[in-house]
Amino acid sequence: MTNQVSEFPTERTFQYQHSLPPLPVPSLEGSLAKYLDAVRPFATEEEYQVTAAVVKRFGEGIGKDLHQKLLQRARTCRNWLEEWWLDAAYLEMRYPSQLNVNFGGPAPYLEHCWPSTEGVQLQRTSISMWHTLQYWDLLRTERLDPHKADNVVLDMDQFRMLFCTCKVPGVTKDTIINYFKTESEGPCPSHVVVMCKGRFFSFDAVCDGHILTPPELLRHLTHVKQCCEGEPAGDGIAALTSEERTRWAKAREYLIGIDPANKTILETIQSSLFVVSLDDAKPYATAENYTPVSLEVLTGDPTIRWGDKSYNSISFANGTFGSNCDHAPFEGMVLVTHCYYVDQQLKATDGKWKGSETVRPMPLPEELVFTVDDRVRSDVAHAKQQYLETTQNLQVVCYAFTSFGKAAIKHRKLHPDTFIQLALQLAYYRQHGRLGSCYETAMTRRFYHGRTETMRPCTLEAQNWCHTMLLPAASVSLRRKALLLAFNKHNKLMAEAQNGKGFDRHLLGLYLIAKEEGLPMPDLFTDPLYSKSGGGGNFTLSTSLAGYTTVHGVGAPMVHHGYGFFYCISDDRIVASCSAWKSSPETDAETLFQNLVTSLHEMLHLATTAQL
Repeated sequence: MTNQVSEFPTERTFQYQHSLPPLPVPSLEGSLAKYLDAVRPFATEEEYQVTAAVVKRFGEGIGKDLHQKLLQRARTCRNWLEEWWLDAAYLEMRYPSQLNVNFGGPAPYLEHCWPSTEGVQLQRTSISMWHTLQYWDLLRTERLDPHKADNVVLDMDQFRMLFCTCKVPGVTKDTIINYFKTESEGPCPSHVVVMCKGRFFSFDAVCDGHILTPPELLRHLTHVKQCCEGEPAGDGIAALTSEERTRWAKAREYLIGIDPANKTILETIQSSLFVVSLDDAKPYATAENYTPVSLEVLTGDPTIRWGDKSYNSISFANGTFGSNCDHAPFEGMVLVTHCYYVDQQLKATDGKWKGSETVRPMPLPEELVFTVDDRVRSDVAHAKQQYLETTQNLQVVCYAFTSFGKAAIKHRKLHPDTFIQLALQLAYYRQHGRLGSCYETAMTRRFYHGRTETMRPCTLEAQNWCHTMLLPAASVSLRRKALLLAFNKHNKLMAEAQNGKGFDRHLLGLYLIAKEEGLPMPDLFTDPLYSKSGGGGNFTLSTSLAGYTTVHGVGAPMVHHGYGFFYCISDDRIVASCSAWKSSPETDAETLFQNLVTSLHEMLHLATTAQL
């Protein structure tokens, strides 16, 4: 999605929010039929018959009652899933958010105006910050055109969560605090928090009603850097945000109990527009190999990023950039749209500031100093240790495949996203001798507060195609026919998921009603094929298309024996990041990427040969 910005917009960013249709509830029969279809590739005939009987009993018995209760909920709630999804997928989870939930990505600027360069960190950061603040102003004044798909208006609510938003840990459940307001709604926080060497600084990004210019931002950043140079590192309180959630919640309560001023500092960080991390790391990435930056944004220094913040902009010492975001408030699409805006602005100006060099008189950044004791220092040390152990276990590779991209795929009348997904299935099949249960994000923003549905690319048709591709005796026509069947099935399922006719969120709703009412857990959810096919968050391949722009993403696997796979598709290249846990003897991200490259070439060759 591109950013359409109007000086005098005919449509305001959030104007259609109240006219969007409610999220529908699919039919029970339809969801159960799709579920049975989805588990088929993972079952023997005997296993499948057992599961089919379980599903039949569910559909005729308890499932019917649960479905009626879900319909009742949907009649009084414009999005029956919204609160449940936030709680079940994010806020009730107790494992550390960083690595397990947060996503990040390298900034694309190094592809054009900002390659790795020493001595430009602060200057570039000031310009990047200025463009980000312009984007905040576009949202405040509702000058960002509403997104549409085939002239259908899409929900924009998630864009309210990019700025002035933070997750706050709780002992049993976290909460999200959002301070953002449009101009018509009232005042909105306008301060930025800068983190450097374990210390915190804050300043207002607006002076006399005008956003600070890059020279003014540079003055503030320079002051922060000078305060930290040659001085001992701070207490690194931010490392606590990388802790297990309950442990972090208790540490936070203790921190507030020591000194009420600590609560004020926490609230200053939580309400800030965003956090800027001045990182001493120098990840020398190139336009072909983004691995160093991808690894650093996901696993970098936990003392200089606030893991619960909706947006951490990470500035590295060699002039490269990245981001690290809490996933709870929004999908990656929000960050991609924002980063692409900044990318295009930088490209248009060659990464330079061409305005006034005047610096207005204004207060210098204020340092935010926590009051700590030995227990807090011990908590921070523990957080850093567990974080270090986890990050050392994560393997990340992120490369650009430059042989072809969207243009060549579309020329062969194939859908680029489906092309990549099937290439990934073939790569996994080649490496592991079987298909991998796969989660692909399908957006449901056609509906009020819609976020995502699961689209499962591992279909019977994909399985048959992969098997056919690895049969030496299979003819080109046979492979082509199998490929087209797999493509058609994938495209059909994706369209259904986007239009509120997926089944995974529906089954989740039925599961949560049973849980809330204290009912015995239905057999459908304890059946071995449920988790084996990916149900309950057990997908071997956790994938997401970051879009058709220059912006990349990276995230961790969903399960220990799985992979995280983010990708973006440009006209002439495909950038893919692949992650795996080193402690799993089954997985290797580097090998999977190389198998993906082989699959991409084979598929294009097959599509080209078939056209001759």
